[in-house]
Amino acid sequence: MSQAAEERRALVDKLASQLHARVLSGELPSGTRLRQEALAEEFGVSRTPVREALRKLEAGGLVELQPHRGAVVRGLSPREIRDAYEVRAALEALAARLAAERINREQLERLIRVQAEFRTALERTVAKRSGGGEVGVRELRRWANANDDFHQTIHEASGNEVLAGALAQLARNFPRDLSRLVVSESSAMLEANVLEHEAILGALSRHDGEAAQELMQRHVARAGSLVTLRVEQRSAER
Repeated sequence: MSQAAEERRALVDKLASQLHARVLSGELPSGTRLRQEALAEEFGVSRTPVREALRKLEAGGLVELQPHRGAVVRGLSPREIRDAYEVRAALEALAARLAAERINREQLERLIRVQAEFRTALERTVAKRSGGGEVGVRELRRWANANDDFHQTIHEASGNEVLAGALAQLARNFPRDLSRLVVSESSAMLEANVLEHEAILGALSRHDGEAAQELMQRHVARAGSLVTLRVEQRSAER
């Protein structure tokens, strides 16, 4: 695949992920019409990658292409989200157990660096809120990137390509941005998230597979419960 084709695919994936997170968070409720022209202007891109991103969402069942209306949000039910997080918790837990057994020094050092970045992002977010300021997109994106790097490093360290592929597919359908949107609403939830990561890192450092598996399962299940609750609340508000 050429570099241009890879860049185009990456752009389409990014657009689809951002739209997907908005739908799941309730920002784009069921029935919302997604106009290609407006989205292309918002994202600063041509209509072509927007159209391809909408097709990806259609393939995932999140968007319907209706005659004379174009792309319309179908949305996902709290049950669908809860089911997805149950699967994610089980797969992430397995990845953590395998990683505890197979992680190498380079991967462990990467996790330590990522966790330091994660905590720095938290401290800056808390400081800004304490000063009465608004937490901007930059701070939240820094937190989200560190969170993604943490989990993806564990997937890599598991040494199981089939498992890593299944988790990557799940992330495309249910991006972690959704968890970020919920957890980032509270400094206490952000702090709890950081502490959970530190506990998982400790188990990996000790090569304690059983502890890593249990801690990761609880970590992801907790995030799933928070997301499902928020989606239920927003459905009730509508």
